[in-house]
Amino acid sequence: MKQIAFHPSADAEVTEAAQYYEVQKSGLGSQLLVDVERALHQILKNPEASPRIGRRLRRKSLLRFPYNLVYAVHQDKILILAYAHQKRLPFYWRKRLK
Repeated sequence: MKQIAFHPSADAEVTEAAQYYEVQKSGLGSQLLVDVERALHQILKNPEASPRIGRRLRRKSLLRFPYNLVYAVHQDKILILAYAHQKRLPFYWRKRLK
């Protein structure tokens, strides 16, 4: 099974979103992290199942929160490039492809 790696900025985005939701309502940040873990498990189980974004990337939508995990499947790993809000700044993360 492939390993999942996070781009440093994507990792920070998840942390910031969890902190934001926790301030909004106690426990909501934890629920977000559970949703992220669920999505990561599904990506590991079947990385090719999520819709494509262009030729090299895929996106996995979270169930309860308006975010996508944007990722690339490599031979040895799955790289999470962004934890992107579905309605804000589309494709801001493209510069991370380099």
